[in-house]
Amino acid sequence: MARTPTKSLFTADLIIPAIGDAFRKLDPRQLIRNPVMFVTAVVATLLTILVNVGGDGLSVGFKVQLVIWLWLTVLFGTFAEALAEGRGKAQAASLRATKAELTARRMKGDQVESVPASALRSGDIVLVTMGDLIPADGEVVWGVASVNEAAITGESAPVIREAGGDRSAVTAGTRVISDEIRVKITANPGEGFLDRMIALVEGAERQKTPNEIALTLLLVGLTIIFLIAVGTIPGFASYAGGRVPVAILAALLITLIPTTIAALLSAIGIAGMDRLVRFNVLAKSGRAVEAAGDIDVLLLDKTGTITIGDRQASEFRSVGGTRDEELAEAALLASLADETPEGRSIVVLARDKFGVTTSVLPDGAEVIPFTAQTRISGVKVNGSLIQKGAVDSILKANPGAGATAAATELRRITDEIARAGGTPLAVARDGRLLGAIFLKDVVKAGIRERFGELRAMGIRTVMITGDNPLTAAAIAAEAGVDDFLAQATPEDKLDLIRKEQQGGRLVAMCGDGTNDAPALAQADVGVAMNTGTQAAREAGNMVDLDSDPTKLIEIVGLGKQLLMTRGALTTFSVANDVAKYFAIIPAMFVALYPGLGVLNVMRLGSPESAILSAIIFNAIIIPMLVPLALKGVAYKPMAAGPLLARNLAVYGLGGLVAPFVGIKLIDLLVGALGLA
Repeated sequence: MARTPTKSLFTADLIIPAIGDAFRKLDPRQLIRNPVMFVTAVVATLLTILVNVGGDGLSVGFKVQLVIWLWLTVLFGTFAEALAEGRGKAQAASLRATKAELTARRMKGDQVESVPASALRSGDIVLVTMGDLIPADGEVVWGVASVNEAAITGESAPVIREAGGDRSAVTAGTRVISDEIRVKITANPGEGFLDRMIALVEGAERQKTPNEIALTLLLVGLTIIFLIAVGTIPGFASYAGGRVPVAILAALLITLIPTTIAALLSAIGIAGMDRLVRFNVLAKSGRAVEAAGDIDVLLLDKTGTITIGDRQASEFRSVGGTRDEELAEAALLASLADETPEGRSIVVLARDKFGVTTSVLPDGAEVIPFTAQTRISGVKVNGSLIQKGAVDSILKANPGAGATAAATELRRITDEIARAGGTPLAVARDGRLLGAIFLKDVVKAGIRERFGELRAMGIRTVMITGDNPLTAAAIAAEAGVDDFLAQATPEDKLDLIRKEQQGGRLVAMCGDGTNDAPALAQADVGVAMNTGTQAAREAGNMVDLDSDPTKLIEIVGLGKQLLMTRGALTTFSVANDVAKYFAIIPAMFVALYPGLGVLNVMRLGSPESAILSAIIFNAIIIPMLVPLALKGVAYKPMAAGPLLARNLAVYGLGGLVAPFVGIKLIDLLVGALGLA
């Protein structure tokens, strides 16, 4: 699996721009989007104004130190977000390098004109020949070619793009390395797949997810509660015959409100999408990444997803005394005009195994194209009608053949093919059944083991296919999926997804065809294969650039990692605030309430030293947690109970212990340096 290269967290070309961006993010119009950090900035501004106001018993030097550390708290928060965005911008720059101004050969009837790629509009037809870069996103409407998509996917192996199938979508910036194709443009300038990808990895279009919004509201609520609590302290102090300086109250507020998780929350979300992009998956929203972490059911389209997608003719099975050579010749004639991979494989098998040398249809031959209604194709040649298609369709088109011994034998053979996981095609000539073609679906290598991993993660896999139940059962058993839905229509897929969702389960859908688009749109997580059609890529909320359906294992793992990282750091932050409360309150108010001295278990030097040490710790803990926020908490598949217990033990206990240790060490340093 190819991964997009990523930079180290702390390199000069990332840190230096992030420092500049951190200062720009101090703009109140940007800062207000993070209410907790906005409150911190307001408090820092207030203390900056009051730093020279005397009469509170505090030295100017002490108050200047408070102001500096409060502003550093805000800057560390904006720096974390800027650094996360900077990694995305670095990836976007490499993608943008592939999007140089190209020249396209736009077709007007039979005429071809050269125009800049920026002049192309949706609906234009362009000619792309060997060696050319595809100028804009589109669908192949004529021809077949090998395309190098390394600029997008990182994979050097070329892929086939052809008209009339589920592998017709092409992306701007990829290169045609054989033959030529005609492409219908499907995106206007600035609206293409690569444009959206660049915007997303830069973070420009990242919206807060529902979980982020809910957590932000919780943080705002906690801030309001602590604001009220701190606001009541002057009354209690007055009752005790003393007073608490404004600077101390302001600093106390900042140490108690949840600045740690508030500072890191945006960076966690940005980094989550960044990690997904490095696995060559483009998520169109943060909501999809989060939903992936809670998936219960995975639906996969069979063809092109579980199987390679190109069914190959592997055997001719004749009936009714027909010679295998006669069947092979008829099948070849019926397939010469069939440009699908299946049709070409029939021609190759007839030539290689039986030496049929016919390469072109005779003059006057009439081709019968395949239609979804008849499910039959064929040819009329020299007064003879040769038909090839689904068994039931062939029998229906030739009623007289259905009651013959050849029909009975054909049904037996086709059942054997279906049980073996293949797809049978019947061949008839002038109403006489000749036999069947064994089309073999090739299951992708290693997919059974991958589905086993999904099962271990508690995800049920369901294969969806239009094949008959026998064929579907054989492929399902070979691939190792938990269940299957055979002879599925787009409506059947939608019904299955809705049924699962009504049962309270989150559903993911992998697919690549136009007929998968409604289901991809309905699913909680719709993963479209990049090799698929434009309709599928537009409908899904994720696009897998490697077109590997088992990539969902990584997608689920990254989704769970995002949720775990946010939960772990939230747990740490809340525990951290509780510990700071018990660490500094006794030392701060022991002069007013001598009985609090017994709670001063840390034996902090003085009230001023306690509050300064807490403010310093509150600031420096943010950059210390930035690497964890950006890299994410390591995810290991396990049940929710043990996972919760581990997080509480590691991050909850860590959040309780760290302030006691950190504040005490800083207090000793502050006292040694005479800072308070």
